[in-house]
Amino acid sequence: MDQNFDNNNQQQPQYQQQPQYQPASDKSKVAAGLLGIFIGSLGIHKFYLGYSKEGVIMLLVSLLTLGFGAGIMGIIGLIEGIIYLTKTDADFENIYVVGRKGWF
Repeated sequence: MDQNFDNNNQQQPQYQQQPQYQPASDKSKVAAGLLGIFIGSLGIHKFYLGYSKEGVIMLLVSLLTLGFGAGIMGIIGLIEGIIYLTKTDADFENIYVVGRKGWF
């Protein structure tokens, strides 16, 4: 029945604090998503993210088809806007800002 407990030798578990997410850019996924949803047919969300080539393509398709292509570009913008908004901040940053994925 003689038990020797030495509480001084027991180590307390060390908890590390999770680092706070710090974006590498000032590009907001909410702004990009809302631009894609509301005026995606003009490719404004692409210009906002720095995708000039993709933005020009969407803008020209909408304008040169006298608005007929704007419906298709609007659907693409809507889909991309929803995709942007459903990503986590870190995923959005890695895929669209750092990774430079231009379409979907």
